[in-house]
Amino acid sequence: MKKLILLICSIFSFSFLQAQEGVDEALAYQYYQQADYEKAAVLLEKLFNATKNDGYFDLYFTSLIKIKKYKEAEAILKKLIKEYPDKSQYGVALGRVYQENGRIEEANKIFQGAINATPKDENKFRQLANDFYRFEAYDMAIATFIQGRKVFGDEQLFGFELLSIYRYKKDKVMLIQEYMNVLTNTPQLLPQAQNALASIFEDNKDYQLLQTALFKKIQKDPQAEVFTEMLIWQYIQQQEYEIALRQLIAQDKRTKGDGTFLFNTANTFLANKAYPTAIKAYEYILTKGTESEIYVRAKVALINAKYELVVAGKFDNQAIAALANEYQEILTQYGKNIETLFALKKLAYLQAYYLNDLKKAEETLESGLKIMNVPSAEIGQLKIDLGDIYVLSKQPWEAILVYEQVAKQFENQVIGNEARYRAAKLNFYVGDFKYAKSQADVLKASTSALIANDALNLSLLISDNLQSKNDSLALVMYADADMFQFMNKTDKALAKLDSIDTMFPKNSLTDDILMAKANIYIKTNDLANAVTMLKTLITDHNTSIWRDDALFTLADILEKKLNNPEEAKKLYQQLMNDYPGSMFNAEARKRFRNMRGDNLGT
Repeated sequence: MKKLILLICSIFSFSFLQAQEGVDEALAYQYYQQADYEKAAVLLEKLFNATKNDGYFDLYFTSLIKIKKYKEAEAILKKLIKEYPDKSQYGVALGRVYQENGRIEEANKIFQGAINATPKDENKFRQLANDFYRFEAYDMAIATFIQGRKVFGDEQLFGFELLSIYRYKKDKVMLIQEYMNVLTNTPQLLPQAQNALASIFEDNKDYQLLQTALFKKIQKDPQAEVFTEMLIWQYIQQQEYEIALRQLIAQDKRTKGDGTFLFNTANTFLANKAYPTAIKAYEYILTKGTESEIYVRAKVALINAKYELVVAGKFDNQAIAALANEYQEILTQYGKNIETLFALKKLAYLQAYYLNDLKKAEETLESGLKIMNVPSAEIGQLKIDLGDIYVLSKQPWEAILVYEQVAKQFENQVIGNEARYRAAKLNFYVGDFKYAKSQADVLKASTSALIANDALNLSLLISDNLQSKNDSLALVMYADADMFQFMNKTDKALAKLDSIDTMFPKNSLTDDILMAKANIYIKTNDLANAVTMLKTLITDHNTSIWRDDALFTLADILEKKLNNPEEAKKLYQQLMNDYPGSMFNAEARKRFRNMRGDNLGT
């Protein structure tokens, strides 16, 4: 019976101690997080003495440092070093105490002694470096790994660890140098290197550092293609697309490649709207001949790049006609089918918006509707495009009929809502503002954020500018300008917008006109005027429905076209702060974090 009582008592005692430790631990963490280091130190000392858990020690030691109890920390550490001579973290912690107390020489002596005393064991070097890292002695962690390389005679050893520390410290020079070292034997890390460098590089000066290092590396090791690829990447980051292309072609000729890497990079040029450079790249690939596996893809990509150049307003009429013929040749050679539907749609667009041949555009789209086995959603899109042609050819009733047909067929789907929005815009163009607003109000609940946002803006545009006869008449002129913009008659659209203030002074459309002009200038690549319009809107119209659009659009221009990431970052932050409910908020937050360097995943 006595033994049973003793057993019960010891179990109860153990349970009580465990419970008490849990309470003390929770309280210690709370004090530590609240920076109440005096109280935290008392509890952490108790916990560490009871358990010898190094997790408690780290916090206890840091608390002593924070409250400057250097003598107490030194005494405890010297005692621990005697008790546990194999635990390097206590010696490192003592060096940290000396460092914090201004005894730099003594600290360095301890640190260097620990490094020199490390045996030829990779794990021991990693453990010591980790101890330095835990106590924020990052340079000593680096020195440990460098010493390890000397001991083992291996310059590749501890590469990942050093990359991690340099990246954490944002030491651009050493991070570049280490990647030059690591990529020599592990070229598959190129994507990681690009992501890591992009996350900490702030301007072109940083890329110049990389460029210099790459030139030296290529000079020493011209056969290592990974460094040429990195050089091409850094040119693209600096938007020096033509230089990148020259490097690409030189590399392709040197390696007698199949053009795949060049083709993929040409797609990057296209995505960055470097259309002339992309066109040259695709044209070079075509010189490899029809036997090349990517010949057809390159030919199609070349034509599409020319199409994008047309849409950007960079082709003359003769070149546009030649491009239309190239699309026609695709349709003639391969027939009208699902595979060539892209060519048919783009041909119709050129015919309608650039060659002013609305009849041919109509016929082209109608022939597309007769193609067998085309998915219903594609048929719906063709019908919407046909409705747009009817608008251009002044057949509004035909356009409404087509739009409504698609809207009913695809009820509550994105394509159906798009058709319904086109119908609302058509009613806006012809001046039936009340009906256009009623349609827009229904679409404000669309599952597509873009359509919902456009519908909301249209609804507010109408309601905000029907308050007086003067504003209503001004809105009629604005609708005319919007119609000209839709028809791709940008000069007429600008002229109409400029005349609104003359005809109707002090109208309520000032901010709407600024945004409309900005969009036209962006379309025609007149970025200087676009920036002026957007800045004026942001500064002078704090309550405008277009202000969040303007903030995002201006930031996008500064980031992607004018190479001014710092100003872009400020605008993204302003958008997040001022318009938390904006549809642009999520994308702005993502870009802001990337530009700030938060995206540190490899």
